[in-house]
Amino acid sequence: MRSLIPWRAGEKVVDQMRNEMDDMFSRFFGLPAEIPGDGEIAVWAPRLDVSETDKAFIVKADLPGVEPKDVEVSVRDGVLTLKGEKREVREEKEKNYHRTERFVGRFFRSVELPAGADEENVLATAGKGVLTVSIPKKPEMQPKKIAVKAEE
Repeated sequence: MRSLIPWRAGEKVVDQMRNEMDDMFSRFFGLPAEIPGDGEIAVWAPRLDVSETDKAFIVKADLPGVEPKDVEVSVRDGVLTLKGEKREVREEKEKNYHRTERFVGRFFRSVELPAGADEENVLATAGKGVLTVSIPKKPEMQPKKIAVKAEE
């Protein structure tokens, strides 16, 4: 089917925007997504920040209210996978009423790792609602500094 968009170079931008809108509506209306391979349903997906330093790739996931014991981090075939469960209970007691709200939801995110990631030495830490996963680069993929010598 031919696109009604008059420009062809901007197709990727429009597709990205459409995907972001679909993601936003899915999150807003709570449409579940199936976790590949497990047959489980993910109720929500944490936001990720992915960055790179000279020595490692860093992935940070916002997981407020999630205990580290409820998070599973794995690397397989060049894909970093974060999954787990968030449990939250809010209780409010007043003189005239008692209200309790509960939220339980599974989450899932996966990130394809670039070539050169050292899958054997991944380090994951959690604190203040943020999970930080550091994937070191293999030594041969790290930049090499070359000294510049002055001519005589």
